[in-house]
Amino acid sequence: MSAVASASGFTAESFDAFIAPRNEPVWLKEMRRAAWKNFLELPLPSRREEEWMRTDIRLFKLDKFAPANDNVASTPASAPVALLAAGIDLGGSMTVVNGRTTEAQLADDLAKQGVLFGSLEKLVAEHGEKLQPYFERKLVNSSADKFAALHAACWTGGTLLYVPRGVAVERPLHNIAALSGAAAANPADFSKILVVLEDGAQATFLSETAGDGAAALHCGSIELFVGQGARLRYVNLQNWGAGTWHFAHQKAAVDRDASLQWTIGALGSRLAKVNQHVALTGPYADAQVNGVMFTEGKQHLSYHTLQHHEQPNCRSDLLYKGALQDSSRLVWRGMIKVDRDAQKTDAYQRDDNLMLSDDSRADSIPGLEIEADDVRCTHGATAGRVDESQIFYAQSRGLTRKEAVRMIVAGFFQQVFDRIELESVREALGLAIGRRIREYS
Repeated sequence: MSAVASASGFTAESFDAFIAPRNEPVWLKEMRRAAWKNFLELPLPSRREEEWMRTDIRLFKLDKFAPANDNVASTPASAPVALLAAGIDLGGSMTVVNGRTTEAQLADDLAKQGVLFGSLEKLVAEHGEKLQPYFERKLVNSSADKFAALHAACWTGGTLLYVPRGVAVERPLHNIAALSGAAAANPADFSKILVVLEDGAQATFLSETAGDGAAALHCGSIELFVGQGARLRYVNLQNWGAGTWHFAHQKAAVDRDASLQWTIGALGSRLAKVNQHVALTGPYADAQVNGVMFTEGKQHLSYHTLQHHEQPNCRSDLLYKGALQDSSRLVWRGMIKVDRDAQKTDAYQRDDNLMLSDDSRADSIPGLEIEADDVRCTHGATAGRVDESQIFYAQSRGLTRKEAVRMIVAGFFQQVFDRIELESVREALGLAIGRRIREYS
């Protein structure tokens, strides 16, 4: 066993014990073993690397955690609170606690149309031939870094949404993954979300996380396949507890004439390092990416985005907005990449930050890499403090200082909220942010 492996809680013995009882196709187990080999060979990222130079994980101790199936876990006394699903008529729902599926259901009418939704472990065992091509495409590269390799080797608690050709799912699907220190010591979540919309399909998927503040690890992935002419609305609310280390690779592939609206809310975790990539793989593909971020305390959230235009006549539009209080820090690094054949590209990215304290810090690093010569690509980033004159004006109308700040912060995020089509999502994000705002001075 290598020095890298022996230094962590993920050993050859724990991996063998994890993989041996799994009821999975042979090809999937082989993929896991290949990823495990990558994990053993790759070092933990360090600040000497360009991508990690603004994110310090020296306090992170991998040997405190183990594969999710090794957790001595039980379901918490109370189910995790789902913010995105309140008051919505759902077509299906799923709950994962500490990397284990505790509940999964799908409406009968959707099942009769061939929709698959629920535990990825269970469904890949039953529909391996149908799902194998999507696993083999490897949207998320298991060699990207040590965390990507670890996830590819040890993922559990996976969620699958598969919509057949031409099927329109009108009611949203929802899943929630929770980390509970009350159910297990040092809980870990390695959940994988796989969404496949075949040509002409339509769906809305609401995904969120929750935690109770205990020391925990999430090492996950999201893969979205949007087929030709398909339409996907995907919402991902990251609301892990304050003790969670959050590492994730997320990628979407949007085919010809297809559209994706991907909304992220980043509110939780102790430290987050997330790579969110969108690849426009067919002509006339369209992607809109919306981001709402709020940090407090000593939180450190680092999100790296990539809009990759591979084909001509595609459009991408990214808008991130973040508000920071206390001594928290936000890092956003965005890139628009246009391949040589991707003529007539229309791409935009913007990141705005609102500083609610003197000790908070925001790093915004937009970038362009353009090989085509007939494109329109623009980007921008801003950072600033709350305008005292606005606070004074609101207080002169009878509001307290805290109420005035809450109203100003809500207005700051309104541009993103206006792009979100689901009213329930707008309300959930607004309420979650509003609860976090403290007195501004």
